[in-house]
Amino acid sequence: MNSGRLQVKIKRVCPRKRSRDGLKTQATPAGRRWSSVPETELTPAGRRAGGGGLPRCSTGRRTSSTMAEEAASLEFCSDSEDLFADYDSFLEDSSLLAKLDDAEQNERQRATDQLDGKHDEVLTDSILDAIGDEEPLEDLPPSQLQFQQEVRDQAKRSRLQDGHQTSTTSVRKEAGPETKTEDRTRRRRSVADQLKRTMIGNAVVPAGVSRTAALKETVVSEEMSVAVQAMETVSTETPDLGPFYGLPTRVKDLMMDLRGISSLYDWQQTCLNLDCVQQRKNLIYSLPTSGGKTLVAEILILRELLCRKKDCLFILPYISLVQEKVRGLASFGLELDFMVEEYAGSKGRFPPVKRRNKKSVYVATIEKAHSLVNSLIDTSRLEDLGLLVVDELHMLGDGSRGAVIEMTLAKVQFMSKTTQIIGMSATLGNIRDLQTFLRAENYSSDFRPVELKEFVKVNDTIYEVDPKEENCFKFSRLLSFKYSSSMQKMDPDHIIALVTEVIPTHSCLVFCPTKKNCENVAQMICRYLKEEFLQHQEADKAMLLRDLKDGGNGTVCPVLSRTVPYGVAYHHSGLTSEERRLLEEAYSRGTLCLLTCTSTLAAGINLPARRVILRSPYVASDFLKRSQYKQMVGRAGRAGIDSVGESILILQDKDRSTAKSLVCAPMENCYSNLMMDDGKGILSLILSLVGLNMASSLQQLQDFLRWTLLFVQQQHLCAHKSLTEVLQQSLDFLKDKDLITAELDGSNLKVTRLGKATYKGSVDLTLSDLLYKDLSKGLEGLLLNSYLHLVYLVTPYDLVPQCRPDWMVYFRQFTLLSAAEQKMSAAVGVPESFVARKAAGQTVKKSVDQTVVTRMYLALVLFWVLKEADLWSVSERFRLNRGFVQTLLSSSSAFCSAVLLFTQELEELWPYRALLTELTRRLSYCVKAELIPLMEVAGVMESRAKQLYNAGYRTLTHLANADVAFLTRTIEHLSRKQANQIVASAKMLLNEKAAALQEEVDDLLTKPSDLPLI
Repeated sequence: MNSGRLQVKIKRVCPRKRSRDGLKTQATPAGRRWSSVPETELTPAGRRAGGGGLPRCSTGRRTSSTMAEEAASLEFCSDSEDLFADYDSFLEDSSLLAKLDDAEQNERQRATDQLDGKHDEVLTDSILDAIGDEEPLEDLPPSQLQFQQEVRDQAKRSRLQDGHQTSTTSVRKEAGPETKTEDRTRRRRSVADQLKRTMIGNAVVPAGVSRTAALKETVVSEEMSVAVQAMETVSTETPDLGPFYGLPTRVKDLMMDLRGISSLYDWQQTCLNLDCVQQRKNLIYSLPTSGGKTLVAEILILRELLCRKKDCLFILPYISLVQEKVRGLASFGLELDFMVEEYAGSKGRFPPVKRRNKKSVYVATIEKAHSLVNSLIDTSRLEDLGLLVVDELHMLGDGSRGAVIEMTLAKVQFMSKTTQIIGMSATLGNIRDLQTFLRAENYSSDFRPVELKEFVKVNDTIYEVDPKEENCFKFSRLLSFKYSSSMQKMDPDHIIALVTEVIPTHSCLVFCPTKKNCENVAQMICRYLKEEFLQHQEADKAMLLRDLKDGGNGTVCPVLSRTVPYGVAYHHSGLTSEERRLLEEAYSRGTLCLLTCTSTLAAGINLPARRVILRSPYVASDFLKRSQYKQMVGRAGRAGIDSVGESILILQDKDRSTAKSLVCAPMENCYSNLMMDDGKGILSLILSLVGLNMASSLQQLQDFLRWTLLFVQQQHLCAHKSLTEVLQQSLDFLKDKDLITAELDGSNLKVTRLGKATYKGSVDLTLSDLLYKDLSKGLEGLLLNSYLHLVYLVTPYDLVPQCRPDWMVYFRQFTLLSAAEQKMSAAVGVPESFVARKAAGQTVKKSVDQTVVTRMYLALVLFWVLKEADLWSVSERFRLNRGFVQTLLSSSSAFCSAVLLFTQELEELWPYRALLTELTRRLSYCVKAELIPLMEVAGVMESRAKQLYNAGYRTLTHLANADVAFLTRTIEHLSRKQANQIVASAKMLLNEKAAALQEEVDDLLTKPSDLPLI
C-alpha cells in the first residue's frame, strides 16, 4: 500500500454498558494511533469478503479512532440509569476513564501513606496536577476537551492555593483523626464523578427529547464531523475515506438491520473507490440487471447528505419505483436525520421547502425532476443540490421522456459546477456519446450475482445461446414432456412443459406480446396443471383472493379467481394499482409461483425468477429491441436463492435468423430526442431557458446547446439543417404562439405571461393556448354545485385519442345528469341532441368538435369515479377496462396539478387556484375523505388504508406512532418489513409537514435583513 495513502477509521461510541475490565484489555500505548483492524466491507448477507489491515498513520497527521462496535444489538440506557458508568473512550489508545482510575488509585495510596504518618504535608488534588501536565489531546471530541480544560484550570488553582495551606495546617493538626479524614475525603473529589457530571451537563437537551436519542445523535454527529474532516484533508489517491466509505459506522449497521446486507460485491467496492468518485467527477456506470447498481448510488447519496451537507435528487422512471424507493429510504432518513421527499404524480412542492437544519433527498419521476430543477434555478438554489442520480440513463433515447432527461441534465451542468451527476445505465453501443455529453467517466462490468444462461426453443428443441458458434445457437436438449393431442393443439409452443420444470418449487415469469395473451396463457396453463398445485400454500392463496376481493369492493377478476388457486396470475396495465401491488407482494412471498406478464414488468419493480420465458420475440406487432430483450432476461436468477438463472426465447422457424441479431448483436445506440415529434423537445427547452433567464439571445441559446446530447450527435441528427437554423425556426414558432417576444434583430428574448405559465406548469406548449381558451371560457359560466365542469377542464388532452365512446352508454349516462350539468355540457360543445342522435345511429349534420365530445365522455367517467370511489363499478358502467380507468384517474391527477401551476401565473384565472387544489387531492386518492391521510403514506393503497382505519389508525399521527410488532399482529398479511416501512414513511411524512410549518414560523419571526436603519 502506498505510503502517501491515508485511511481513516471512524468508530462510534458504544451506548451499551461495557465492563471496565473489557475496556482495559483494549487499551493501547498512549502514543499509538493506529491498530491493525480489518477493513469494513458490505455485501449481501451470507457472502464472505476478506479485508486487509490498515496502515499506520504518518506522524505528521493525527486522527482519532474508537474501539470497534460489537455485533450484538444495542441496548440504550434509560433516563434513570447511569449513562456514563463504564463509558467507553472515544480514543483507540488507553481509555481516559481507565487512566483517571489508575491515577486516582495511586493518589489514594499516597493518601493512605500520609495517614500512616509517612508524610506531613496536606493532601491536595494532585491527580489534577498530573492530568493537567499531560500533552493536550487535540483529537478528543468536544465533551472530553471541555473536561480536560476544566481539569487544567483546577490544577492551576490548586497550585496557587498551596501558599495558603501553611496557615491552616496547624488548625487541622489539632483536629481529631476522624475529622481530618472526613475533611480530606470531602476536599478530594472523585475525578470519575467529576467527569460524569461534566458529560451529563454536556448531554443536556431541551425538554421532550430523550437522553438516549440525544446520545445517539451526538455519536452520529461526532462521526460525521470526523468523516467530513477526513474527506477535506485526505489525498485524492486515497480510496478509503472512513470506516464505511466515508460514512459513520451507524450506516453500516443500518444496512445490515434494514437490508440484510453485510458486505459489498467486489465491483461495488472498486466503483466507490474510483478516483473520479473521490474527486466528485461525473460518472456513468453500466451493469446487467440485478447487478446491485442502486446500492452504490444510495451510498453516494448518503455521503452527500451526511458529510457534505447537500441535497440530492434521485430520478427514477416510474411512479411505482419512486414510491418503493421512498419507503426504502425513509428508515435511513429517520435514523440519520435527513428528509425523504416524494415527487411523483401530484406530489411535490415547487420550489421545495428550504430547510435550515436538515437536508433532503428528492425522489422524483423524470417529469417531476425537470420541474424541480427549474424551480431551483428560478429561486437561485441549484447550488444546494450536491448530487443528481439518474437510474436507467439509457432512457435518454426513449422518445419525449428522453428529451426531458436531456433537458434536466443539460441545465444542471450549465448552471452548477458543483453538482455531481451519477448515471446508472444498461450497456450501450455508443456510451462515449453519453460520456461526452455529461463530461463523465465510465465504469462497466458484466458482473451478475447469479449466472445467467440464455436459451432459445425452436419446435421441441432447446439451444443454448453461444456467440462463439457460427449460427449463434448450440444444441442443448430435447423436450421430453408427453403431450396429448388436445394439449398439443392448446399449447403448440410447449409452455406447460417449460413452466412445470420449475414451478411450484421455484418461480417463473412468462412474457407475452399482448395483454390479452397474458390472460389466455395463464388460463391455459392452469387448465393442465395437476391437483397438487392447489394444495401448495393453499391458505395464503385463499387470503390473497380475499384481499383482491376487498380491494375490488367485493369484486374479483374472473380470470384471477380461476388462476390464483394454482399459484398463477397475470400482470399488465389492465390491472388496478391495488391489484398489481397485491400480486407483486404475493409473488415476492412465494404465494404465487408464476406470472404471465407484458414487457412493462421488466422495467418496473424488481421481481426476479428462476426461469424467464419469452412467449414471442414480439411486443404487440413490433419485433423486440435488444435492450428490451436484455431487460427481460435480466430478471432470471434471484440473488441469495438461485445458483443459476435461465431464460428461454420461444421462436418460430421464420424468426430464427432475425433472432440471431436479437440475442447476439451489440447493444443499440442511444440518440437525443430533442428533435423528435416535430422538435417539441427543443421548443420546450428554448421556452424554459428564456423564462428562467438563462438565455436572452440566439447566441446564448447556441452556447447552451453545447451542453446537450444533441450537440454531441448533431452530425448524425442534423444532417439537413444546422443547429442555428433549428434554433431560428423554433424561435419563430414560439413567437407565433405568443409564448416569447423579441426585438427585431432577435435579441432581448423574453417570455410572455402565457409562456411563463406554460413552462412553469410543464404544459405541452402545442396545447397551452387551447388550455388557456378552455379555462377562460369556463369562467364565463363555471358550474360550482358539481365537480363535472372542473373535471372536464382537467381531463388530459393526450388520452382523447385512446378512447372511442360507446354512444349508448354515453347517452344513458348523459340522461342521468342534472339540468345544470347538461347545460354546462352544451356550453362546452356537447348538446344532448348530438349524443342522442349518435346513440340512435343517425347522421349528425351539425359540425361538432370530436375532441371535445370524447373529452366530455372521459370527464363523465372521472365524474362517476369521484361520486362512487369504485373503479370496478365505473369500468363496468362505461364498459371500459379497469386499468384504463386507473390510468385516466392518475393522469388526470397529474394534469390537474399542472393546470394549478399554470393558473398561478395568470392573474385572470385566480378563481381556479383554490378550486383545483382540493380537486387535485380528490383525484390523487379517490377514496372517502377519512382515508386520505393514511393514503398519503407511500405505498398505502385503498384496501390497506381501510384495514388501518378499521384497526384504529385514523390519522397520520396514529400511524407514525404505531408499534410495529402490534401492527403486524393486527393487520392481516402485513409482514414486519412492510410494517416497518409504513411506520417509517408515516414518521417521515409527519416530520416533513412539521418541518415545513416550522420553517414558515421561523421566516415570520426572522428579522428582515433589509430593514431600514434608524
